[in-house]
Amino acid sequence: MRRISATSHTARIVALVAMSCLACTAAGAADESLMIAKQGNFYIGGKYVESKGDMPMVGQAFIEYQIPQRQIHPYPIVMIHGGGQTGSGWISTPDGREGWAQYFLRRGYAIYIVDQVARGRSAYIAEVYGAPRAQTREYVMQRFSTSEKYNLWPQATLHTQWPDNAQPGDPTFDNYFASNVPSMENRELQGRMNVDALAALLDRIGPSIVLVHSQSGQYGWPLAQARPALVKAIVAAEPSGPPVHDVVVPGEARFGMDFDNATAVEGTAQFRDDPRLKRYGLADIPLLYAPAVTADSPLAFVQQDKAEAPDLVKCWRQKEPARKLVAVGERPVLYLAAEASFYAPYSHCTVGYLRQAGVNVDFVKLADVGLRGNGHMMMMEKNSDAIAQVIVEWLAKNVPAPATTAR
Repeated sequence: MRRISATSHTARIVALVAMSCLACTAAGAADESLMIAKQGNFYIGGKYVESKGDMPMVGQAFIEYQIPQRQIHPYPIVMIHGGGQTGSGWISTPDGREGWAQYFLRRGYAIYIVDQVARGRSAYIAEVYGAPRAQTREYVMQRFSTSEKYNLWPQATLHTQWPDNAQPGDPTFDNYFASNVPSMENRELQGRMNVDALAALLDRIGPSIVLVHSQSGQYGWPLAQARPALVKAIVAAEPSGPPVHDVVVPGEARFGMDFDNATAVEGTAQFRDDPRLKRYGLADIPLLYAPAVTADSPLAFVQQDKAEAPDLVKCWRQKEPARKLVAVGERPVLYLAAEASFYAPYSHCTVGYLRQAGVNVDFVKLADVGLRGNGHMMMMEKNSDAIAQVIVEWLAKNVPAPATTAR
């Protein structure tokens, strides 16, 4: 995919025209019959544990798959949803359009859709998993559907892409909110179990493209380390971040941390840091670095003295000399960033951290390719097909299908 400079007026017009054409093509493709050669579901991972005189199974993930009749690409796309969601969000948008799953199927990719451990069709075993946490309706409105009205971060007012009127009582909003489910409050346990289940999935289906979003973004890096030969590419739609400390803005608490109890950051009144440390930089899930991270030699972090722009946070990075992430950089990595998302103030921090740790990341800001006004739930918004096409073009360039693959 050719990147188009945001500073070039002519290039921007070209990009907008191109995206308009892509939208027409996508609409035509969606009208055609989708031929599926094989579909089904199964559970992966999990083990029996003793609990209160019973032996429940825990750690299993539900997998739904479809193989298109015309499979052009050798590597399937494993689609892993974010926080508060299940795999259903990949299948259909809240206003009833086809989701990214069908978009990729129509372009010759097999797809495997995950319901994370303890989410959706993966049973919640409370006595093992512990207390759940759910997103409130107000949180959903502030962060996803109507962020432009709350203005809790500088880019929020740019949001224009949520379908329909985005208020409770509107069928599209209600359909989205009905899809929200609780998830584990224990983020470290949740992470470890999901990485184990995803590794078992790759062992079963073979080399794959891993597509993560938001909370599941923390799984891509350790999964690449656990199965370096099986993760052919990582497509990260605003993956879990930023590094080291989560950013806290006013409004509803995120991960149980509200603005009043967060750590003030010198030089800014609009952003605060979650005081809880991500010990491995990108997550609390153990990650392999060279030199190795040990109890006697933990990672050391520093914060930027000054933000790179007034609407951005002060990023945390490793203290130099930086350690390198083992294996993660051995495949193509795409980071997709939306213009109006609550990630907009810090997407660059995650990219910068990865690059410092030796991972070459293609950082694509959707606004720079003519896709304006998106929030964090980009795969459900009005221009979701055009965003999926950005991924398709990037994959065509970076993970091309052999000429003899189509069948």
